[in-house]
Amino acid sequence: MQVLTVNLDDRSYPIYIGEALLSQPELLTKHIRGRQVCVVTNERVAPLYLDKLCESLSAYQVSRVILPDGESHKTLDVWASIFDTLLSERHNRTTTLIALGGGVVGDMTGFAAACYQRGVDFIQIPTTLLSMVDSSVGGKTGVNHPLGKNMIGAFYQPQCVLADISLLASLPPRELSAGIAEIIKYGLIADYDFFVWLENNIDALMRGDVPALSYAVQRSCENKADVVAQDEREGGLRAILNLGHTFGHAIETAQGYGNWLHGEAVGAGMAMAADLSWRRGAISAEELQRTLDLLTRANLPTKAPADMTPAQFMELMGVDKKVLDGRLRLVLLEAMGKAITTSEIDLAMLQQTFDACKADT
Repeated sequence: MQVLTVNLDDRSYPIYIGEALLSQPELLTKHIRGRQVCVVTNERVAPLYLDKLCESLSAYQVSRVILPDGESHKTLDVWASIFDTLLSERHNRTTTLIALGGGVVGDMTGFAAACYQRGVDFIQIPTTLLSMVDSSVGGKTGVNHPLGKNMIGAFYQPQCVLADISLLASLPPRELSAGIAEIIKYGLIADYDFFVWLENNIDALMRGDVPALSYAVQRSCENKADVVAQDEREGGLRAILNLGHTFGHAIETAQGYGNWLHGEAVGAGMAMAADLSWRRGAISAEELQRTLDLLTRANLPTKAPADMTPAQFMELMGVDKKVLDGRLRLVLLEAMGKAITTSEIDLAMLQQTFDACKADT
C-alpha cells in the first residue's frame, strides 16, 4: 500500500492506494470521529460492495443511501434525498458521510457533507478509475445544472481517500477508458516523463494490469495533490487541471449529461486543446499527433460531436466556470508536460480548431 498526503495544513489528509483496502476497516475507522456513519452509493455499486463495507462498520450506527446511477441524476433534487435519510435517522454533527462510488457519488456526497449542519466529515471510497485519479482528490464537490456542469457546489476536503485498486476489476471497458483520459491529462500538463511512460504502458492499462494501474493512480494522485496543495481553491495554478474540460463540459451539456462519459468528453476536449496549442506554435505537429495517438489507443474520442456548431460551443463555454470577468479562459499546452491558463485566444485559430476537431457527419 502507498500512502500519499494532500498537504493543506489543518485540512491535510491521506490517500491510501493499494489492493484489498476495503478489507482493512481500520483505515477508515481512524478517520471517523462519532458513532454515526451514512454510506452513500448508487444502484450499480450497492450490490457489489455496500454490504461488505457496512459489515466492516458494524460498531457504528450505519445508514444507507442508494442513489440512481448516472451523470443525468447529478441534480439538486437527487442530492437533497441524502438529507432525507440524515434527518429522518437523526444524524448529528459528529456523523461521517462515506461516498462509495464514482465521481457523481463522490461529488454529491461531499457537497451534502459540506452543507449538512454547516459541515460534517466525509470519506471518499472511489470505485472508478476516473474518480480515483481525479474527482475524489482535491475537495471539489457539487451538482450539475441544466445550463452548466458542476456550477453549484463547494470546496470541501475529505478526511481520507481509499483507492482500492481491486474495485477496478468490475469496471466496464468504457469507464476504464474514461478514467485513463484524466491520467493522460497529468502527463500533458505537468509530467512529461509520465506521458512517455503512458505511451509505453497504455496497452497494459487497457488490459487492467494491476501493477500498471496502481502506478498510474499513484503518479496521478501525486501530481494532483501537488497542485491542490499549492492552490486549493483554483485561484491560479489549479486551473491547469482543467485541460480539455472547457471543451469537454460544453460537449456534456450539449449532448445531455451521461450520454458522453465525462472522461470521453475530456478526451475530445484535450484533443481540441492540443490542436489549438499546436496552432499557437506551443507544440509541434509530431507532438500533437502523439497526443492524438495516445488518446486513440485508450479508446477515447478525439473529435467533437458532428452536430455541435462553433456557435454552440462558444455559448456553452461562456457559462463554464473557467470564464472570468466575461473573458473566456482556456487551459492550453505551453509545451509537452507544461500547461498554462490564458485569455489571449485568437478567435480565428479557435474556429480552425472547431472545424478540424469536428466528427464527420
